[in-house]
Amino acid sequence: MQDKPYQQASTSPAPVMGGDRYQNISASALIKTGEGYITGFFVASSAVGTVKLWDNTSAATTILVNTTSPTVGWNPCPFHFTTGLYITIGGTIDLTVVYG
Repeated sequence: MQDKPYQQASTSPAPVMGGDRYQNISASALIKTGEGYITGFFVASSAVGTVKLWDNTSAATTILVNTTSPTVGWNPCPFHFTTGLYITIGGTIDLTVVYG
């Protein structure tokens, strides 16, 4: 039998790398002031919930990720921010943000 020139994709979830802090939110919130990074977020539940990420300390300029409807489970979102990380929540959603 000949070796395959590729590896079959794993059905296991990818490990969460990075992020030494976390915060659970269900409403818009300032997650961090100053420079840092977001690894992603885990959505525990959602009823037409939306998320918008800002590189700021409020819902002002600069948008990292525009309004999106994330799925339940792990949502990788590897971004660097310089001013701060603010997350706007719409609808009903329970998520835990992983950042550093």
